[in-house]
Amino acid sequence: MIFVGVDWAEAHHDVCVLDEAGAVLAKRRIADGLEGVRQLHAMLADHAEDPGEIVVGIETDRGLLVGALVAAGYRLYAINPLAASRYRERHVTSRAKSDAGDAKVLADLVRTDRHNHRPVAGDSELAASLQVLARAHQNLIWSRQRLANQLRSNLREYYPAALAAFGTDLAHPVALGVLDAAPTPPMGRSLSRAKLAAILRRAGRERGVHQKAAALQAQLRAPQLAAPGGVGDAYGKSVAATVRILRELNAQLASLEAELAPVLKSTRTPRSTAVCLD
Repeated sequence: MIFVGVDWAEAHHDVCVLDEAGAVLAKRRIADGLEGVRQLHAMLADHAEDPGEIVVGIETDRGLLVGALVAAGYRLYAINPLAASRYRERHVTSRAKSDAGDAKVLADLVRTDRHNHRPVAGDSELAASLQVLARAHQNLIWSRQRLANQLRSNLREYYPAALAAFGTDLAHPVALGVLDAAPTPPMGRSLSRAKLAAILRRAGRERGVHQKAAALQAQLRAPQLAAPGGVGDAYGKSVAATVRILRELNAQLASLEAELAPVLKSTRTPRSTAVCLD
């Protein structure tokens, strides 16, 4: 079981993830809208095997984010802002307000006191249709995240330059485009700036293409430890297959999100109308 606090705001949301002992597993600021839903699903994929293992506290029971999280199968609790404030005063030494700190307070609150608050559940036909789409969306993101973790593990064994170039964002179209064109270190070193620039453009980049291509070329040609030739080739074939699956997952996610976005928008309610009751 993991516990998530979401400090809701109009333009962004701060998220904190705790384990059962109250230790912080992850924290970050996510965007509003469908992009934020995507970021949150990816964030939680590394810490749970099933959506039912995730308990979320948030200070509203309305809106796009709430609808998406409930529909995805997370256990969501609407926390009255006054209750959250009182909890903060009891358990936090500093009374200085911060969005990141408020997210942790909400996570701690549902970790220890969720029995005193009501769960949020969807019960309309719209909620039922949203549930089907949102669960599929969450499953695809979790699958992509786990596959990206597998890709990272393989690259660590034989292709450290690719990890240096792309970091943790291995499911990004640029990373997948480069790895598809050059799944081994020798192939990566052979990529020209023109080829890298073409990959960047196909991935949707419009500005700073030549500068980014030069930076990628330098990273891919940097000195690195090398695996034996046969081993490197075997890893390259494995990575190429993983990259193809990830690219297809990205395509399916884009298609599903085109279906999901209008449904999510139809559930959206302005913050001023949200009412949370204990």
